[in-house]
Amino acid sequence: MSILAETTGLDHDVVMTDSRPPADFPSHTPWAHSDGIVSQSPALLDALERVKRVAPTNATVLITGETGTGKELMARAIHRRSRRANRPMVTVSLAAIPDPLVASELFGHEHGAFTGAIQRRIGRFETADRGTLFLDEIGELSIDMQVSLLRAVQEGEFERLGASQTRHADVRIITATNRDLESQVEDGGFRADLFYRLSVFPLHLPPLRERREDIPVLAEYFLCRLQKVLGRRFDGVEAASMERLKAFDWPGNIRQLENVIEHAAILCDEPVLHVPGALMTRARGPAATSAGSRLAQTLHHSEQQLIEQALVDANGRVAGFRGAAARLDVPPSTLESKIRRYRIDKLRFRPRHN
Repeated sequence: MSILAETTGLDHDVVMTDSRPPADFPSHTPWAHSDGIVSQSPALLDALERVKRVAPTNATVLITGETGTGKELMARAIHRRSRRANRPMVTVSLAAIPDPLVASELFGHEHGAFTGAIQRRIGRFETADRGTLFLDEIGELSIDMQVSLLRAVQEGEFERLGASQTRHADVRIITATNRDLESQVEDGGFRADLFYRLSVFPLHLPPLRERREDIPVLAEYFLCRLQKVLGRRFDGVEAASMERLKAFDWPGNIRQLENVIEHAAILCDEPVLHVPGALMTRARGPAATSAGSRLAQTLHHSEQQLIEQALVDANGRVAGFRGAAARLDVPPSTLESKIRRYRIDKLRFRPRHN
């Protein structure tokens, strides 16, 4: 969570960490927050009940929902409740990988398999052996790669690029998409056999506008966790601001709400959070105002400073118990995405040895 709200960006992430709410967050919602999920909405609580049922099995799960509804968080909840919880969950954002490199990313390659393959690479299927492989944005996969993925999912078999030896991996597959895959199947853009193989257990996450009762508790939750990053305490969200939050449609869903709370907290000097209505916007085109651009630049500069300070404290390490991601209370994949966005050189924060 916190200042780094986006969960996509880096092409893969090996997750074996927990995601817990802050100790002082009130526990009055019906869902136990051990999975980092906050809700009192009947629609989402029904989805969480389905998670508890499917998690102990090896069934493939297809999570659908709009961007920002928490699909990766739900995938992690399934993994933590599964029999594979003591093994890695490997996350791959297929939208972040150029199409020619997808096969190498998933299945690995041998030295010299293609131009630039200067050493052997272990693929994500091998890394996730006996664990969980989460394939985000599965709708972005090309038809050619869908054939290879079908075999790996169905038979557990694959070959590294440049190798003839067939390898095996025992992997539980969870996929996610914000697309209508059934329509893609009808249009010929997605293989029907792969769709049915991946959607043994479909799980749909409703958009935030359909679970408005969650907006107040989510806003307080994000603000409570953000206090650790900003090093200051807030006494909640002012009433008028909360009414604005509840009335907005949130096209970017939970991620947009989280970003708005972060943005407002950085700008606010009062003990009770004021959320300017100008922060709650729909997607804007090139005609964004210069004032809005300056405000965004200020926010990005503050975010970059927080990241760089965390890297200083962690001696340039991102992952691990004492890494920068843990200090900022975010997934390593999220932090890596931000580091790439701001073009931060991690190596300059590492100690020099004479």
